[in-house]
Amino acid sequence: MDRNKKIMIVDDDENILRLIALYLKKEGYTTLEYFDGKTALEAFGRETPDLVILDLMLPEMDGYEVCRAIRRISNIPIIMVTAKGETFDKVLGLELGADDYIVKPFEGKELVARVKAVLRRYQFDKQDHKEIIYPNIGINLSNYTLNYHGKRLELPPKELELLYFLASNPNRVFTREQLLDKIWGYDYIGESRTVDVHIKRLREKLNQDDPWEIKTIWGVGYKFDTSI
Repeated sequence: MDRNKKIMIVDDDENILRLIALYLKKEGYTTLEYFDGKTALEAFGRETPDLVILDLMLPEMDGYEVCRAIRRISNIPIIMVTAKGETFDKVLGLELGADDYIVKPFEGKELVARVKAVLRRYQFDKQDHKEIIYPNIGINLSNYTLNYHGKRLELPPKELELLYFLASNPNRVFTREQLLDKIWGYDYIGESRTVDVHIKRLREKLNQDDPWEIKTIWGVGYKFDTSI
């Protein structure tokens, strides 16, 4: 169900921005509205939108730059919107990672239809790609990559698998024995201290100020806490 998803709209034309927001709100979406690329990009990590509608001609940073920057840290769907209709612009936008392209002027129904189609396609792809995204972090178990605060971090496989498993079950507490079973396998010959060591290493690498944390529940185990 697409309703209640957050859509970031970036357009320096206030009338067009408000109009797009109106169309989407009627469909039950929550909108995040920005007039320039730099401000939108700064907000992207905090807000973690489900889709970005991005104008090309923007102050501070143009749509191409914003698209390129988002693609370094996330595969969240991007629909580019512009008054330009040249083939070159379409191709360049798609090559930079945009999922779709719509030219002004456009009908509200067409925009909404494209948003729904792109979201459906993304959800289908996501099932195969095993990716989890929270503010400032993207964990992809398909290609074993971690993006943190806009940078690629290299993690050993078991650290990444442990982080992915905890983040896949936010706010749920797991004992060390449960984590050993889930990540290392029931036939693993080792001790629960293995989990403690991996958690310690993850905390050392993920040590910036984030609205989530790997929290110790004393006497029980660990959880990926998103309530902070």
